[in-house]
Amino acid sequence: MTVTGTATGGTVSPRQRIMRAASSLFYSRGINSTSISDVADRASVSKRTLYQLFLSKDVLVAAYLETGVGYLEPGNNEGRLNDPSLSPREQLLALFDRPPEDPHFRGCPYHNAAVELSDRDHPGLPLVIEHKRQFLQQVVDAARRAGAREPDRLGRQLAVLFEGAMALTASLDDSEAFEFARTAAEDILRHGLPRDHPGQAPPVHQSPEQ
Repeated sequence: MTVTGTATGGTVSPRQRIMRAASSLFYSRGINSTSISDVADRASVSKRTLYQLFLSKDVLVAAYLETGVGYLEPGNNEGRLNDPSLSPREQLLALFDRPPEDPHFRGCPYHNAAVELSDRDHPGLPLVIEHKRQFLQQVVDAARRAGAREPDRLGRQLAVLFEGAMALTASLDDSEAFEFARTAAEDILRHGLPRDHPGQAPPVHQSPEQ
């Protein structure tokens, strides 16, 4: 059985359908609550076909995490760190743009996976760790481009703030946490960036009182 792709007009392979189904189900329902049968049914493939392509559920979960799980698409907050239209300071602040209201939003899939995968030998865990390390390095690099006096310290502060906002948003199903996190990020940047650096916003000049 083949499925015609609506975006390109071509056929979607069983592997692609499985990955799409797994990405949707693992993120929306959770990894542990999604069975191989659930994925096979959603992808319109047999379990035999699925196991021919992915030897186990653990292998499928690792493949899901390795593909980026659709989380870093253009417009995603983490992706804004590489937005060439923004200054380094704006890239850092864009991390804290309030996400659009979406009933399917469950926070960071890598964080969710780290919570669910209790087996320390699970093949997906190194991918979670690598993603988080790369994200931290991207924030530090942006802080350095912005002229931070201590880019490693400032980058780590912002990364922790972002992770907290994501986790609280997922826990409460309310993205208001990003509003408070952005205010805190602005304070961190105000104290951590020199005012005369190109990545920093220009100072506000106030007229002396008459």
